[in-house]
Amino acid sequence: MTNRATTYSSILVFGDISCFILGLLLSLIIRSGGLPRGELLSLHVLPFSLIFILWVTVFYVAGLYELRGVVFKKNIFNLLTTSQLINSGIVILLFYFIPDFLIAPKTILFIDLVVTLGLLFLWRFLFLRYVGNVEREATYVVDSGEVAKRLKKALDHPNYGMEVVSSPALASMIVVDMKTREVRENIKDLYPLIFTNVRFFDLGRVYEEVFGRVPLELLSDLWVLENISLRPKPVYTILKRMMDIAIAFPLFVLSLFCYPFVISAIKIENRGPIFVNQERVGRRGRTFTMYKFGSMTGNDDGNYPDGSTVLEVTQVGSFLRKSRIDELPQLLSVLMGDQSLVGPRPELPALAEEYRKQIPYYDVRHAIKPGMSGWAQIYHESHPHHGTAVEQTRDKLSYDLYYVKNRSFLLDLKIALKTVRTLLSRVGV
Repeated sequence: MTNRATTYSSILVFGDISCFILGLLLSLIIRSGGLPRGELLSLHVLPFSLIFILWVTVFYVAGLYELRGVVFKKNIFNLLTTSQLINSGIVILLFYFIPDFLIAPKTILFIDLVVTLGLLFLWRFLFLRYVGNVEREATYVVDSGEVAKRLKKALDHPNYGMEVVSSPALASMIVVDMKTREVRENIKDLYPLIFTNVRFFDLGRVYEEVFGRVPLELLSDLWVLENISLRPKPVYTILKRMMDIAIAFPLFVLSLFCYPFVISAIKIENRGPIFVNQERVGRRGRTFTMYKFGSMTGNDDGNYPDGSTVLEVTQVGSFLRKSRIDELPQLLSVLMGDQSLVGPRPELPALAEEYRKQIPYYDVRHAIKPGMSGWAQIYHESHPHHGTAVEQTRDKLSYDLYYVKNRSFLLDLKIALKTVRTLLSRVGV
């Protein structure tokens, strides 16, 4: 699975860069009415090389190089168009507002953007039609539980390059959870297959790669002991803290310019507090004070005797939530070290206590420092807001545990970049 995802990503990156280069060459040919001279080519090489690097970065942030994105995104071409529109804006800013950017090719730029978008559409169409439809590997999933059923359904998509078969004798790849009693009792049937070309993969790991989340049904004390380690990671810890400060400090300074406008808007509506200070559960269950702009008619403390809350989101608060402006004061918590930019979202103590009672292994998410944004905020589609939401939180936990298990500096950087995309698109609250 990992090899296939890496291969697909590499092919897509190579194809996109080829489209960028070919698009520029065709644009120069159209503009000059023939093959461009050497000096014309050399004049455009450096600035457009920088542009192409930025374009690939935008595509990466947009999820255009993820296997999950290729398989599950029905609006892949809409996403491609949106990403290229963002790329167009980047080019316009660089060429027209930075005088020292060497060139300002107005006509060539317009032609290039149109030609390149056409080439990208053609390339993606060919990729989805032919690259994903290569010979599919016969795959047998050992298990009849819900996790296996969901995985079988997903693997049936041709872009995964697998064909789910009904017998291990027909398979060249077997996905199995070795910890189940069913497998242990029938291990003698699987053992002889190691002398053939059959490859074995762990059910939970394949599920994580496909869905980007941990299957909660497979959680156990043994799973936690094997996968969640609090062993110090000094290099990662230092890099993470450096990223927090390097990003949070300038953002905090810049955000101060927004404060008078936000405070004025909240005062004018006059339906709730300007700031709220909330106790939240942090690393290892310790509480800390988190600061936010008020977006509700009161301060939500998570205590709901009748299972619901009478607090309402104000009109100004609705905008602040959608734009994430209400969370700007949290940058102070990041600078103080109580939070990180990336990590599981901190919960109110009262709600955390309730979830701890109803959701097994909920406390595992508290093994690390919480964050302003996280893996769940990027991929979980049904976020719990105010009020108790056990099922939504249970679902969200599967993404939080994926992050806790797989956390790394590169994963943090990926989440940070994707959070920027989320903020710009004004989805996710």
